[in-house]
Amino acid sequence: MKFIEPKNLKTTKVDWSLPQKTIRLVEHYAEYTGYSEEEVVSQFLNNLLLDTNFKEHIKKKRNNRRILKDLELNENDL
Repeated sequence: MKFIEPKNLKTTKVDWSLPQKTIRLVEHYAEYTGYSEEEVVSQFLNNLLLDTNFKEHIKKKRNNRRILKDLELNENDL
């Protein structure tokens, strides 16, 4: 049995400009999945951590400890 993970309560409101098509896509996908628009965006953006080139970029950064802390990762995650 997989246990329910608690929602991340550390949220910050952001003010971004996105194309209307992207906004509508998120709205419709949120309706389809039953998640909020914020949860849909958050889950999709977390997929950026699967990008091996991005992880290599982080490894090469001179002071990557701050990045790892910001992203709640450790060296083994890269």
